[in-house]
Amino acid sequence: MAEPSTITDPTDPRLADYTGLTDVELRRRREPEEGLFIAEGEKVIRRAVAAGYRMRSMLLTPKWLDVMADVIAETPAPVHVVEPGLAEEVTGYHVHRGALASMERKPLPEAAELLGGARRVAVLEGLVDHTNIGAIFRSAAALGMDAVLLSPDCADPLYRRAVKVSMGAVFSVPYARLDPWPAALATVREAGFELLALTPAGADDLNATAPHTLPKAAVMLGAEGDGLTPKALAAATRRVRIPMSHGIDSLNVGAAAAVTFYAVNTGL
Repeated sequence: MAEPSTITDPTDPRLADYTGLTDVELRRRREPEEGLFIAEGEKVIRRAVAAGYRMRSMLLTPKWLDVMADVIAETPAPVHVVEPGLAEEVTGYHVHRGALASMERKPLPEAAELLGGARRVAVLEGLVDHTNIGAIFRSAAALGMDAVLLSPDCADPLYRRAVKVSMGAVFSVPYARLDPWPAALATVREAGFELLALTPAGADDLNATAPHTLPKAAVMLGAEGDGLTPKALAAATRRVRIPMSHGIDSLNVGAAAAVTFYAVNTGL
């Protein structure tokens, strides 16, 4: 256990991991290269630690010292205590949850490794919105998906916003990158999965497909607006759609993912 230390200088080098968190491009350049990510809030920090991620440091406002006392006692990582105003100055936003932790990343597994023990997986193409990524991981964890596979251009699931929206579910569902894309989709098919492409055009109704009866199902989801690319659609085993009413042709990808994950596990 490291004794918490109070910091009053926003330029203190011990706070380097937390500087400029609102600058998305800066975080994209730093986080993967340095092998770190930021966990925000008590529940998310606890879930990251429970999932085996090693803590580099914690940044807490004074009122969170007692709340996080058991976590502090179990980690040798330094704990930096700052006033709320200084936390906002350092990070670039209002740290309303009062607790941040800098965590070390783990090496990503190979897709084939995850597929070996899975029955239900999500395959995401071109999702660059961190909020959508976080929402999909939360649904995947809650609704029984075994893994998430990402195209190379998908956003980072461990980016702060994605982790926050997922409430730490990104630590519960294993994920890997499928590269090269879309050729690597062959790996999914070779593992015995039916590739179900979610698309509103030229597709069968999801409930009529009875996806919950499939031995292995992979749900393919594309980005908002454009959806799955023609090459990804061509690789699918079957195209499916969620039945809609009132002239609506599609849902937000996060909502569509939740409905489909439920369908492939229990049926609609």
